[in-house]
Amino acid sequence: MAYKALYRTYRPSTFDEVAGQQHIVRTIKNALTTRKIAHAYLFAGPRGTGKTTMAKLLAKALNCEQGIGCQCNQCKNCLAINEGTHPDVLEIDAASNNGVDEIRDLIDRVKYGTILGRYKVYIIDEVHMMTAGAFNALLKTLEEPPEHIVFVLATTEPHKILPTILSRCQRYDFSKVSDHDIKDRIRTVLKSESIQFNEEAIDLIVSLADGGMRDALSILDQVLAYSGDHLNVDDILDMFALESTEEKIELITSITHGNVVDVLNRLNDYVARGTDIKRLTNDLLMILKDVLIFQTSLKTDFFEVLKDSEARELAKIIDEKNTLSMINILMDTLKDYKNVTSIVPLFEVTLLKMTTLNAPSKPIEKPIEKVEIAAKPQQKEEKPVISQPSTVSLFDTFEEPKKEVVISKDTLVLKDTKGEEGFFVSDELMINIMVTSKKDFKNKYLEDWKKIKMYTTHPQIGNAAMMLLDSHTLVASNKVLIVESQLQTLADKINRFENQKALQDVISTVFGIKPFIYAVSRNESVRLQKVYTDKLQLGTLPKKDSITLEFEGE
Repeated sequence: MAYKALYRTYRPSTFDEVAGQQHIVRTIKNALTTRKIAHAYLFAGPRGTGKTTMAKLLAKALNCEQGIGCQCNQCKNCLAINEGTHPDVLEIDAASNNGVDEIRDLIDRVKYGTILGRYKVYIIDEVHMMTAGAFNALLKTLEEPPEHIVFVLATTEPHKILPTILSRCQRYDFSKVSDHDIKDRIRTVLKSESIQFNEEAIDLIVSLADGGMRDALSILDQVLAYSGDHLNVDDILDMFALESTEEKIELITSITHGNVVDVLNRLNDYVARGTDIKRLTNDLLMILKDVLIFQTSLKTDFFEVLKDSEARELAKIIDEKNTLSMINILMDTLKDYKNVTSIVPLFEVTLLKMTTLNAPSKPIEKPIEKVEIAAKPQQKEEKPVISQPSTVSLFDTFEEPKKEVVISKDTLVLKDTKGEEGFFVSDELMINIMVTSKKDFKNKYLEDWKKIKMYTTHPQIGNAAMMLLDSHTLVASNKVLIVESQLQTLADKINRFENQKALQDVISTVFGIKPFIYAVSRNESVRLQKVYTDKLQLGTLPKKDSITLEFEGE
């Protein structure tokens, strides 16, 4: 039997199981009890907050054999609605059926009676995608439908719907589901699935979901596919390129102490690990907001991120005025992200601003002396040269795969990138590479990736080093290295034939190994990881021992 996603498996089957939206549940239940059934409803709100689920629950309550308002989930009507096979409950996707002809076809069918239940329920999802002509065609029918017809329109953007349509519907605004309700549902799912977990991991999933119950369960599904029968924080941080709260507190502490070197080293590590910089910026803002709340009120009831002890420690080392200044700097940075092509330099400037803000102002000579001392070893260093890989490789301690994992040029398809010929790895080949990858190799690349910076000024391999430094390791094995670049243009540049040798020379010089190197953009990386996860859930991934990839050198 095919795997069923958690958000579908644990979709509420009665009004009482709905998480949040209690004002809507109560209103609809009362309307059903008093038989005040509207002919058209509009469910509006953010994605994943239960609009379609509520529409199906309403359809069940209208057609249950035990009476209007009931949801027995045992009669043929309830079971058919649960399975999506009820002939009188029609779910229409307005994104793909948004034209006048589709709506006229719907109107033609409205006049016919029901087949199995009391009411025909038309659920039109993403109704704001309909054209103006389609809206106008629906207008009269929506205003005066037959008594056995109920329309439920669902949308995330109600402002795009014609006012004449809005005025003919009972409107219900769905709000984001509270963190408490999402946590309760996740706990219920984990216990039902016999998964071990800790509260910190649940809190992180809730933060990522941002008020969407479906998003929360989808994230949980993805993490469990990665981690197995145990839910822990480290796996979530690893999958979504996030930093722990402890790491963010340590960063703020270094900023407060004016330790520029440590701050920049941490930033290099974030870039190498592929950390989500925008989210990190927002997380730092939330931490400082908690600190400011404590500094101004001495209250801990309103904290969203910090524990009481963490807030007290930070409040001791950060001046209230500086806390507010750092918050303003971070808020300005979040606004400016949309105006820059690369966010990393902007984030670096932001950290330097905050560090300078907190650095001591009186002793000027000591910081200069520190910089001079730090610069001396660099001045004595010899100019980097490309050397042959040493006999003892950084990877010698790792276990070799059972079968040699290499790539043949015959499996690489040429593509045209602005007139340049380059490598192109198909999805099938990429999945094979991901299956044969090893976490130990990836971790070793991540640990020493910042060493590539030493070669950015080298006359022969400097450009290649810069390309790699602006990317980070995604998948790695003994003969293959897949990197992720923020921009597609950079990925295309890395994948050009003429750049492969220089890129391999950089990796050979730094790591003592000469793999085939290929780059994907951030968007492509997200897509490929989803393809991999889907295949993993369906059990259709190829077996590692059955894969033999061949690679020819220069």
